[in-house]
Amino acid sequence: MAVQIAVLDDWQDVARDVVDWTALDAIGLVSFLHDFPADNATLAQRLQAFQVICVMRERTRFDEDLLRRLPNLKLLVTGGMRNAALDLKAAAALGIQVCGSDSYKHAAPELTWALIMAATRNLLAEANALRAGHWQQGLGGDLHGKTLGILGLGSIGQKVAGFGQAFGMRVIAWSENLTPERAAAVGVTHVSKQQLFEQADVLSVHLVLSERSRGLVDAEALGWMQPHALLVNTARGPIVDEAALIKALQKQQLGGAALDVFEQEPLPAHHPFRTLDTVLATPHVGYVSRQNYQLFFSQMIEDIQAWSTGAPIRLLT
Repeated sequence: MAVQIAVLDDWQDVARDVVDWTALDAIGLVSFLHDFPADNATLAQRLQAFQVICVMRERTRFDEDLLRRLPNLKLLVTGGMRNAALDLKAAAALGIQVCGSDSYKHAAPELTWALIMAATRNLLAEANALRAGHWQQGLGGDLHGKTLGILGLGSIGQKVAGFGQAFGMRVIAWSENLTPERAAAVGVTHVSKQQLFEQADVLSVHLVLSERSRGLVDAEALGWMQPHALLVNTARGPIVDEAALIKALQKQQLGGAALDVFEQEPLPAHHPFRTLDTVLATPHVGYVSRQNYQLFFSQMIEDIQAWSTGAPIRLLT
C-alpha cells in the first residue's frame, strides 16, 4: 500500500518545483499543503491520513496533543537539524521517528546584511518615494568606521562579523559563553553585555533561542543603546522583549529596528511593527532562499527513502 506523504508549511507554494519529488513515486503519494498552521483539532483532521509529514522549521507546531491525534504518523521530517516546534520527547514516546536536514549556511547572514544596508541607507523609503514620483527624501547613514555589535558569535554571527569587517566597521561581540580568545581568533573584540549595547551603532542578534536567551534583549538592554543605533534581529523573535522594543521605538530611544523574526508568526495584521516608520520588517525570510530550500527538500527526500528501507538517517529522535 502506498505511503501517504504530506509536505506542510509550503506557504509560498514553491516546494513542488524546487526539487524532483518523483524520486518518491516508488514509496508513496506526495501531497502539498499550503495552509498556515491551525488549531490541533483542525490539523488532526487535515493530517489524519498521512504516515509521513514534511515540515518547515518552526511553522506548524507538533506538540504532544497533536501527535497523539495522529495515530497513522510514523515519520516527521524537518528542514534543518533543530526545530523548536516539534516535541521530540513525545514523538519518541509515541514511536514517531523524526529526521532533519542540513542547512545552507549563508542565507541568514546574507539577509542580515541586506537588512542592515537597507535600513542604514533608508532604501525602502527612497524606493517607495521614487515609485510615487518623488526624488531624494533624506540622508542615508554610513557603515564604514562605525561599530557593529554581535550578540552571539556562532557560525552566523561570525559571518556577519566578517561582512562588517569588509565594510570597515569595528566589530565587538558578547554572549554568556564567549571568551576574549574566541573573539580575537576571528578579529572581533570581546566586551561586556552592557558595553555591547552601549557602543554598537548596529547591534545584530545571532543567538539560539533557549530559556537563557529568551527576553535577553529587554528594556534595560535597549535603554543602554545609543539614540541613533539600529537593532537587527534575524535569529528568533522571543530573544527580544517585543513590548519593550515597541515602547523604545515609539519613544525614539533608538534609531530603528530591522526585523525578520517575531514573537508570533505570521505577524498579526495590526501589529505595530507593520506601521512604525523606524521599523524595516520582513516575513521571516532569512532561510527562505532557493539554495536552502533545494537542500532542505532534497535531503527530506533522502530521509524518506532511507526510512522506507528501515535505515533512517539524520535522526533527531
